[in-house]
Amino acid sequence: MTIEIELRRAHVAYGPLEALHGVSLPVPAGTLTVLLGRNGAGRTTALRALAGTARLSSGRVLWRGGDVTRLHAHQRARLGLCFVPDSRAVYGTLTVAENLQLASPDGDFTAALDAYPALRPLLARRAGTLSGGEQRMLALSRALLTPARVVLLDEPAQGMSPPVAARTYELLRALDAAVVVAEQRLPPGLGGAGPRPVLVHELRRGVIAFSGEASEVPSED
Repeated sequence: MTIEIELRRAHVAYGPLEALHGVSLPVPAGTLTVLLGRNGAGRTTALRALAGTARLSSGRVLWRGGDVTRLHAHQRARLGLCFVPDSRAVYGTLTVAENLQLASPDGDFTAALDAYPALRPLLARRAGTLSGGEQRMLALSRALLTPARVVLLDEPAQGMSPPVAARTYELLRALDAAVVVAEQRLPPGLGGAGPRPVLVHELRRGVIAFSGEASEVPSED
């Protein structure tokens, strides 16, 4: 199985506090990888390290075997990486239509409106005036419109209603990319059969405490 991108013995520190303690995290092509963990466990930092928005104090980031540790976030984006953070993921002063146009290389954002029909009547609204769930739908549209080999998303369904959240994960499982999402808990429905394997890594205090398939995740009960 081809590894699209990976962290190898990655350490990330914020001042004197180390957030990742030698994490190795392979992301195979054609899979959906879920990073689980409570707040402060390191899941967001792992995403940011892959994206290039958090610099490693030691270790490496590899892209199909090539070392991209020193590449900045915009350089990784040019290689085909799309990162949707958990906040500030839309341009608040631009309209919904303008945000979608920026995400679509050919100017056609029909796929986003088909995926999230609730955005259609909001096209003329400024993104900063949308509700939290509406902003997440708009932010997720980047992943649907941008041709990417790797898609990283931090809590993609935050603020969405349960039906829209379920639809979001159906869309992510169907993407033609290696997809990595960070969540506090395994989203409902990901443990069953689907169009691609779902792999899970649980982080605790900056180290990986569990790795396996979604069906193997220990119950919280």
